[in-house]
Amino acid sequence: MKKKILSTALVLALTASCLGACGNAQSSGKGETLTVLNYGKYIDEDALKQFEKETGITVKYEEYESPEEMYTKYKAGSIDYDVICSSEYMVEKLINEGEVLSLDYEAMDNYKNLDPDILALSESYDKDHTYSVPYFYGTLGLLYNKNEISKEIVSSWDCLWDPTYEDEIIMENSVRDTFAPALISLGYSLNDTDESHLKEALQLLKQQKEDKIVYGYYVDETADAMIGEEAKIALCYSGEAALAMDENENLAYSIPKEGSNLWIDSWFVPRTCTNQTNALKFLNFLCKDEIAQKNFEYVEYSSPITSVIENQDEEQLENAAINPDKDTVKRCEVFTALSDEEASVYTKLWQELLSE
Repeated sequence: MKKKILSTALVLALTASCLGACGNAQSSGKGETLTVLNYGKYIDEDALKQFEKETGITVKYEEYESPEEMYTKYKAGSIDYDVICSSEYMVEKLINEGEVLSLDYEAMDNYKNLDPDILALSESYDKDHTYSVPYFYGTLGLLYNKNEISKEIVSSWDCLWDPTYEDEIIMENSVRDTFAPALISLGYSLNDTDESHLKEALQLLKQQKEDKIVYGYYVDETADAMIGEEAKIALCYSGEAALAMDENENLAYSIPKEGSNLWIDSWFVPRTCTNQTNALKFLNFLCKDEIAQKNFEYVEYSSPITSVIENQDEEQLENAAINPDKDTVKRCEVFTALSDEEASVYTKLWQELLSE
């Protein structure tokens, strides 16, 4: 998510590259297209170029910022998407709505490269492994400046409500991610839909704003802001944290003891797909060891491809932002899909928070 915006330059570059690549296509895909919808900066540009070169299929790449935005774009129906990547709860929602096509895994030789443990976790939203292919996974936690904040302080979500950190905390510009620590701090599940509990969480978040603790509600700007040491603590996706830590050695990542969100972003083929054969070629391509490694190095989120995990060095293996340990995973929850009515409640409360 988890997730940064892809520049329009990339889309233009891909369009230009495919013009040359298609002339040298090695398969019968020449002249065909594949419309892909994904989070921004969530795939290596070279990997897309390689897919185009190998298959002759032109990739029309679309992007979005949040799962809710993806849902809106898809439901608008103005574009017939062939392949989409999104968060597990949104994948589950679309499965429940009958918007997702089943996959022919036998046509995907590289599906065997997926880690069985991650596939088991994906059963929370794709019970029989019928509709989706895990792409990246990780956690929601706290990225912090260890020169300013002790590890003990960020071991609990309580720090997000400490007035000591006035104008020093970045929150996610995402309703479920920002409500998650508030709900957990109150002793509730991050999947809680009881409106009275959600209103309690809203009051916590309102108090956070009233105390002027929040520096801003960010998504794509979080890593850059923390690298530049504009704030001391940020609610942040693990992959964003890993990238920021690479750029600034003063940064570290913590998953609070009360628990958090374990997310899994997955690919699926929507009902609007016009060429399922090409869609499967694309998904199979992404599961290639070398392509998964390339995308891991580009995104730095935890990969479900076994070889990528095996190729990591000791520092990467010990980095909680890349590889959460088993105890951490056990105290985390996967987001579940909301009904339209439940989503409406969340949206109403979120708008109330932002309008304050």
